[in-house]
Amino acid sequence: MSVDRDHVLREAAALLSRKATASMDEIARAAGIGRATLHRHFAGRDALVRALEEHGMRQFERALDTARLDEGDAAEAVHRLVAASEPVAGILAFLFAEHQLYEDGTHPGWRPLDDRVHALFRRGQEEGTFRHDLSASWLTEALYGLVCTGAWAVHDGRLAAKDHTRMVAELLLGGARRGSRP
Repeated sequence: MSVDRDHVLREAAALLSRKATASMDEIARAAGIGRATLHRHFAGRDALVRALEEHGMRQFERALDTARLDEGDAAEAVHRLVAASEPVAGILAFLFAEHQLYEDGTHPGWRPLDDRVHALFRRGQEEGTFRHDLSASWLTEALYGLVCTGAWAVHDGRLAAKDHTRMVAELLLGGARRGSRP
């Protein structure tokens, strides 16, 4: 029987974004395959998480493309990015938490994605939309933190899924816009 690797990764991402501690048995069941089959494709949890990282990077890259970061006002582009990232927020949140377990640092594939987000905030600063006293790097990290925290809040029922984009974008932009300093 042929196993659709993308299907397994999608199901693993869906489960792990809701239950980060899911066992390999639970992941196999969610994907509709046996544990032995899962282990033939992924030697263990580390290999699965690395494959999920690749999957998450591809999804986030698509979100960046969908958000059209170079078009229009930078604040509007941030709002589009938050909206486009919403479907991948759960897996990003899982990867963010899981990544803390690895000693070898960040996958080099994240750098070009980070650079695109950083460039958006830098553009907003150059246009006079965003504060200069907050670095573009910090605003990038704040975006990731809020998107991930929003995903966890939706998962735990503390935030309605329909409110995720608005609340994340409003909180981030409310602090990032020039003139928003107390």
